[in-house]
Amino acid sequence: QVQLVESGGGLVQAGGSLRLSCVVSGRTFSLYAMGWFRQAPGKEREYVATITFNGDDTYYADSVKGRFTISRDNRKNTVYLQMNSLKPEDTAVYYCAKARSGRYATVEENYEYWGQGTQVTVSS
Repeated sequence: QVQLVESGGGLVQAGGSLRLSCVVSGRTFSLYAMGWFRQAPGKEREYVATITFNGDDTYYADSVKGRFTISRDNRKNTVYLQMNSLKPEDTAVYYCAKARSGRYATVEENYEYWGQGTQVTVSS
């Protein structure tokens, strides 16, 4: 069974930064794309970013483009989300997910495994 464990969430003031990490169990991490999603209180979960299996391509939701950076270290089975210039509207539970393939994927149905989430709270 594949397990994903997120860390790095917390409380930060607007304009600040956080770096989320997600460690993935198993030996096939380097074959699959990874993504980050988030769910704010009272809202549906939404797509944030994707990185392809080898890290060569990244994709972002318009709401985070230019502020967030997704990266991965295949030697450590870890994907990261560097979040800069945080805004109160970025407050949400952030989830990492392992895709069903190595390619670009933005919809939840294209992801097979999910972490439990880590809370990010941005104060104004």
